[in-house]
Amino acid sequence: MSSRSFAKVRVAGLNIRLFFRACVVAGYLLCIMYVGIAAGEVQSRITGTVNSNQAVSLQGSAFPSARPQNRVGPMSVDTQLTGITIDFKPTIAQKAELDALLKAQQTPGSSWYHKWLSPAEYASEFGLSDNDLSKIERWLQDQGFTIDRVANNHSYITFSGTVSQVNSAFATEMDYYKIADKTHFANATNLSIPSALSGVVESVRNLNDFRPRPHVRFHLSHTGAVRPGFTSSESGSHYLQPGDVATIYDITPAYDAGYTGSGQSIAVVGQSEIDVSDIEHFQSAAGLTEKAPTLVLVPGSGTAAFSSDDEAESDLDLEYAGGIAKGAAIYFVYVGNNQNYSVFDALQYAVDTKIAPIISMSYGACEMELSSDDYSSLESIMEEAASQGQSVIVATGDDGSTDCYGESGLSETKQEDLAVDYPASSAYVTGVGGTEFPAADIASSNTTYWESASGSDVITSAKSYIPEVAWNDDSTCAEYVSDGSSPLCSGGGGVSTLTARPSWQSGVTGIPSGGYRLVPDLSLNASPVNGGYLYCTSDTSAWSEGQQASCSDGFRDSATQDLTVAGGTSFDAPIFAGMLAILNQKENSTGQGLINSTLYQLASDSSAYASVFHDITSGGNQCTAGSQYCSSTGKSEYTTTTGYDEATGLGSVDFYNLLTSWTSGSSASLEATTTSLSAATATPSAGASDTITITVAPQSSSISSTPTGTVAVVVDGTTETSSLALTNGSATYTFSSTTSGSHVIEATYSGDSIFAGSSGSITVDVGGVNGSTSPGTFTVSASNLTVSQGSSGTSTITVTSQNSYSGTASFSLSTTSASLLEYGCYSIPNVTVSADQTATTTLTIYTSENDCSSSSIRKMQRRSFLRASTVSATTSQPNKPGRGPFPVAFACIAGGVLFVRKRRLRALLSCLLVVGALSLPIACGSRSASSSSSSSSTADEVAKGTYTITLDGVDIADSSIASSTTFALTVD
Repeated sequence: MSSRSFAKVRVAGLNIRLFFRACVVAGYLLCIMYVGIAAGEVQSRITGTVNSNQAVSLQGSAFPSARPQNRVGPMSVDTQLTGITIDFKPTIAQKAELDALLKAQQTPGSSWYHKWLSPAEYASEFGLSDNDLSKIERWLQDQGFTIDRVANNHSYITFSGTVSQVNSAFATEMDYYKIADKTHFANATNLSIPSALSGVVESVRNLNDFRPRPHVRFHLSHTGAVRPGFTSSESGSHYLQPGDVATIYDITPAYDAGYTGSGQSIAVVGQSEIDVSDIEHFQSAAGLTEKAPTLVLVPGSGTAAFSSDDEAESDLDLEYAGGIAKGAAIYFVYVGNNQNYSVFDALQYAVDTKIAPIISMSYGACEMELSSDDYSSLESIMEEAASQGQSVIVATGDDGSTDCYGESGLSETKQEDLAVDYPASSAYVTGVGGTEFPAADIASSNTTYWESASGSDVITSAKSYIPEVAWNDDSTCAEYVSDGSSPLCSGGGGVSTLTARPSWQSGVTGIPSGGYRLVPDLSLNASPVNGGYLYCTSDTSAWSEGQQASCSDGFRDSATQDLTVAGGTSFDAPIFAGMLAILNQKENSTGQGLINSTLYQLASDSSAYASVFHDITSGGNQCTAGSQYCSSTGKSEYTTTTGYDEATGLGSVDFYNLLTSWTSGSSASLEATTTSLSAATATPSAGASDTITITVAPQSSSISSTPTGTVAVVVDGTTETSSLALTNGSATYTFSSTTSGSHVIEATYSGDSIFAGSSGSITVDVGGVNGSTSPGTFTVSASNLTVSQGSSGTSTITVTSQNSYSGTASFSLSTTSASLLEYGCYSIPNVTVSADQTATTTLTIYTSENDCSSSSIRKMQRRSFLRASTVSATTSQPNKPGRGPFPVAFACIAGGVLFVRKRRLRALLSCLLVVGALSLPIACGSRSASSSSSSSSTADEVAKGTYTITLDGVDIADSSIASSTTFALTVD
């Protein structure tokens, strides 16, 4: 057949020459698709030597408030800086995969719906590789820094060093700045980093001591003044406490139905120590059961210390989170007295340890105060929280539409401009703004909404929902609030200049066109003047004139009979966090993640909106204090409208209607459970074994059957076991750590055919070794190994005794690589180590299946991991034969062949269909290779590439004594 006649041959309407030409392209494209989806391990990204002599500028790393005109002088080069944090950015592909995962996690019907990651799983998909982390650690140590902590999520490292070392390593100068009579420190210029880290490092944080501010407004008046729900026996004025909040926002019916947040937990983040007795006094005064929060000090952040204003903020956050979710466990995660640590570090730690499914934060900074690098790093923290099922609830601020007012590090123009508060403006949090009650509706003579007092205080006196307007007390702020210096007292809200408009923020009446995130999402009462909140604190900055104590006589000061009253969106974040804990209990949920898509979906339905939300249509958060405090736009923006508006968001909530309207997950028909943990001792010695008892029980006392199944145990964000079996509803886990300080142990029940899953946690405080009869423990280490394809190689395994451990250890290997699981195997003998000594053994790894038949040779175990790259609203669990994205893709390609009329494109689609069909068993079947490279493999041999292997060692007599490490295997 001639070439001319060959060119005319057509198959299914396709030119053969075009067909084969397209096949080359198609094969290449499918190869890229396959490698990107099948790779089971994070790829190393640092290819060159990390060398400070070859540096690039880290743009956006200078702190905006550190302006030259405020500079005082350089810091002493010997000054020690602790807790410096270097954050790493995901690759473009990782970010796209994470975005897709979040969408699927919130899409009912998706196989990923509400399937949350652990910090370790996040690390395996979106963190930095072990190899890259090691290179960065070595570089930091070469600069003289001390490594404090490598995050569980492999997304940041904290380290410490001197100012001299910072100046040298990052080519900057650390200086002092005088701002509003306060001295701060910060880096004077953008930082420089080794060029090998370009594209890997997101930011270097904690090189300044500018802390986010609390969003609380203290009320100054006392005794019988006009502070407004509690009805005062002295003045008849009305004040809010949890019982009134429950009445006004319709939480009481949820309590009556048995929903109190039982089995759930909330983490409140702060930056001051608290006096636990303040929380207990509040609970007693409010008629609640006394239950102290669990305190968790962020490691390395210094010693616990009281901080004025911050202490009061933390007190009220804890009191109202626990006051609304009466049955929930409350954790307080806070930083110590190292001033370059802040509440952002407490938030990051709460995410990295996945301490609770709900996080409440009443702090923030106006967006113009953030460097671009800091914003990107903080957004990564928020997105990780969402992927782990953590709902972050944040106050939007108390300065109205001009959120930067009073930030004297900024220019006067910037202070008066329209601005919103971060992290309320993040795409991954729920921002809660402020409303207030009209003065007439909280007047002492009003009996429509309030019970009157007769001789004694009425603790819960609100009768029903009270109509609301947008919170704006600018006209009375200087007279009644704070220290008289703040002219602005209104709910934060407006348009972000940093965060793109999320897809869920659409389809609701009132939402204007535009490309940026709108704040807030919803609002609750926040006025300190018209409906202020009662609370208890030892922070004297919050006390009224003449007040000598707080809550020494119920809610009053026993000496002066004063009440401690405040307002601000600070109250709204913990109140809504408490509501969400109740919702989680009702939904039998281990977490809701980012709830905004559900909120806005409900609001897009007019009937649901009318039922679930109170639309606020009066008032606004515009600046009314005068032109000396705000620009012309600040004086006019924003007013309330029908539906959504930037002053109050979607409005306030009718919680019980929200609860009953919430989109239920697949567990709705199952019986609710509670998972609780107890420790043999809450303060084990370093290295000592501590028995943790895990109990799973039905929430309903009428259920006689016992939950079955398994629990997963996560310690400080790292999964220790994923299949601990229940026996008669209980299981035990042996905890041991040589690291002093707080450790969070979380247990998640998987559920069974009758009972829904649930989770619980406990914090233990490991002290120093105190002469106990601890059995000790050991550590294992392994060297990296390179093996020729089809052959074998050996690695030396070193076992080191800790705390006088003496015994025999056995070993096992695990991996996420399908190729290693299929064709690889290993042998390793047990090793005996004497007290305080080291011992070695030899690990042999075989890369040909032909060598794996001997009885002394073992196959590797599969290490659990999640793949976000295959996520969509319709995909199934990844890496399952015949499932995943390929069938959908091929169906789309086949359709393209039928309808596309362009010859070349039609040829390409046809080849994708053919090549894809041929490769489908490889891509989706059980014999797929999960290599870190695209190298080819010989039949029955491990594919060429680099793999991460986990080596687990365990004492043969006591399985609670164990250690693990990872190492790299390169097959070439």
